[in-house]
Amino acid sequence: MMAKARDGAGGGGGTWLAFRTLVRKYSCDLCYTPMIVAADFVRSAKARDSEFTTNKGDHPLIVQFAAKEAQVLCDAARIICPFADGIDLNCGCPQRWAISEGYGACLINKPELVKDMVRHVRSQIDNPKFSVSIKIRIHEDLKRTVDLCQKAEAAGVSWITVHGRSIEERHQPVHYDAIKIIKQSMSIPVVANGDIKTLKDAENVHHLTEADGVMVARGLLANPAMFAGYEETPFQCIQDWVDIALEHGTPFTCFHHHLMYMMERITSKQEKKVFNVLSSTSAVLDYLNDHYDAIREIRKYSSVHVNEKSANVNSSAFDHIQMKLFRSQRNLVLRRTVTLLTQLAKEMASHAALETQVNDATEAAKKYMAENKRLQEALRGKGNGKKNESTDATEEKLKEEVEHLKAELQKTSNGEEEDSKYKTEQ
Repeated sequence: MMAKARDGAGGGGGTWLAFRTLVRKYSCDLCYTPMIVAADFVRSAKARDSEFTTNKGDHPLIVQFAAKEAQVLCDAARIICPFADGIDLNCGCPQRWAISEGYGACLINKPELVKDMVRHVRSQIDNPKFSVSIKIRIHEDLKRTVDLCQKAEAAGVSWITVHGRSIEERHQPVHYDAIKIIKQSMSIPVVANGDIKTLKDAENVHHLTEADGVMVARGLLANPAMFAGYEETPFQCIQDWVDIALEHGTPFTCFHHHLMYMMERITSKQEKKVFNVLSSTSAVLDYLNDHYDAIREIRKYSSVHVNEKSANVNSSAFDHIQMKLFRSQRNLVLRRTVTLLTQLAKEMASHAALETQVNDATEAAKKYMAENKRLQEALRGKGNGKKNESTDATEEKLKEEVEHLKAELQKTSNGEEEDSKYKTEQ
């Protein structure tokens, strides 16, 4: 049973070393690296350090390369040979960037190039135990796929992994019947791949295809203990991941994302909302301690219960064990209840704070409107005062002018009377 690190699932070489270490603890027989671009690997020491990390316990290990030139693939194989057990040429990746660069699934349409690359690596690597394999997708015309596989076999390929979909297919059902036909056409091992999520799935695919092995990627992200027969990720596996990841110095984002995958099936929607937004290793460890201590106690006392029952101990011991079990279960329920209440309180507090802000804003608006009204009234009053002052001044001026005219008229009248008197006297 093989584990293929899923491309793009998170992190660099160091991260996948930690994950390979985990799945090896749970009955995985052979591990692959994610796809590495051979040209970058050969050209750049920085790329080698970033993309590939291993240790003495990381075996058997296959390094998967993306390549389109025979000599470049040979150079990459020579570099990796002292540290791995084989290489795999990726002829199945359907991603657009890979196909546009001439890598991945487009190679299934270039059987002579695939044959040439396999033959060159075989001829230039002296270690006879060093494997050279390929991973492919199928053609719409299966005869073309069989022809490709037979050419690779003639060139010395060690085994072929077949993903039972065409380049265009993504989530359509896997063509296990096609894998079976390919297997029946070959004398070398064939490995089946595609939509294997449980150990039962692996057994069914093995039965349907008659393949020599199965490869799993996405299914192991969700449950690294799948090959050991666990239907869901056991708590011990989660604890093992924490220990291994911390030991390897795994970056937090990758450490957290792997836990999100592992806990997807065993946590409630509300628990996911809390766990998935944690932002530090310490926060994750606190969460796991709070939520899984009680589970550990339940399993501890449940196992004691089974052992003690088989040993025919007295009833008082059973009463003690049952009470411990009850308390552990009660504590688990209480912990989750407290968590939910805390989340509810936070949401209510947020709602109350928002309501207070709305009320404050309303009061501020009312005060503003009142101040605005008073200001307008003051301005109108000031305007009227100015108008009244102006009117009074005008009236006063008119009165002055009237008085002035009266005075002038009076002078004129007096003058005329004197003239008339003077004429009379004459």
